[in-house]
Amino acid sequence: METVAGTVTHDPPPAAGGRQGGPLILTEDTELLDDLLRLCAAAGATPEVHHGLPERRGSWEAAPLVLVGDDAARRVRGAARRRGVVLVGRDQDDSGVWRRAVEIGAEHVLMLPDGEQWLVDRIADVAEGVGRPALTVGVIGGRGGAGASTLACALAVTSAREGLRTLLVDADPLGGGLDVLLGGETAEGLRWPAFASSRGRVGGGALEESLPELHALRVLSWDRGDRIAVPPQAVRAVLAAARRRGGTVVVDLPRRIDDGVAEVLSQLDLGVLVVPAELRAVAAAGRVASAVGMVLRDLRVAVRGPYPPGLDDREVARLLGLSLVGEVPDEPGLSRPDQAAAPPGAAPRGPLARFCAEFWERALVEAGTA
Repeated sequence: METVAGTVTHDPPPAAGGRQGGPLILTEDTELLDDLLRLCAAAGATPEVHHGLPERRGSWEAAPLVLVGDDAARRVRGAARRRGVVLVGRDQDDSGVWRRAVEIGAEHVLMLPDGEQWLVDRIADVAEGVGRPALTVGVIGGRGGAGASTLACALAVTSAREGLRTLLVDADPLGGGLDVLLGGETAEGLRWPAFASSRGRVGGGALEESLPELHALRVLSWDRGDRIAVPPQAVRAVLAAARRRGGTVVVDLPRRIDDGVAEVLSQLDLGVLVVPAELRAVAAAGRVASAVGMVLRDLRVAVRGPYPPGLDDREVARLLGLSLVGEVPDEPGLSRPDQAAAPPGAAPRGPLARFCAEFWERALVEAGTA
């Protein structure tokens, strides 16, 4: 068994979508119970409390998480084995706790106070009904004006049209704002500056409900005020909350890599580098790919025409040493955003929407979510 931060690490049990009940707490230790109730309150969960195995049939089996005080371990030895059992104690020097954990089939051994933050996160996960994390895709331009923001918006709009829970994240504070590109700069909801002081865990449901809703998706963008730096730990907390809600998360990335962008890159499942078919653009994209590749393992290239003689999308991918997503098609009207009646990808039968639909079909299959 490997011990990390006071716990024995195993894969967490799967959780179904939608909200579940709170954890089941089994203990007669009043001091331990007070601590566990405090941690449940911090996680926004209401637990069911018993001294030993519940008399009500099904409580042990149905609870999304079972917290067994070390004092109660002997009273649950005969219970049916199940996932999601945590043995909670205080005595770091008691080697017998590992034997008792094995006897009751516990997946984790947690010692307070060291493991408090882990336990709060775990309780909040089951209270939120966390299932498979969102497929998270970052889009970055190989050079300025490559069309990364347009593709990011189109991917998000297409995902939402397919019925997936979708969050579009603008990670470039110096950009024009993705809410503007979606026609929602005046929509009510929070922007990045509101999360600048976030630390620890951000509730996924609360995050989603606080953001502007545009075209059936949620958008986290920047406001029109003075630039406010969002610390890397706040970026980490917000992106982690977004991913816990499932569905898809699309991030529009800047070409510079600072600590905040590195936090975003570390949470991506794959990245798409948008490169115009020009030799100078390919050279610039090579530098971007080199920097991004230090953090992101799965980076692919999408190429925009027109093509000069001797250069096509496959050759661009070969020059960059990246897998090819395909050629990003032009969408009529998007070159004149002041006259556009709809956001990128809004026309279901348009070339850009078809490209995005094919992208999601492949990506979801690869991720095992389709």
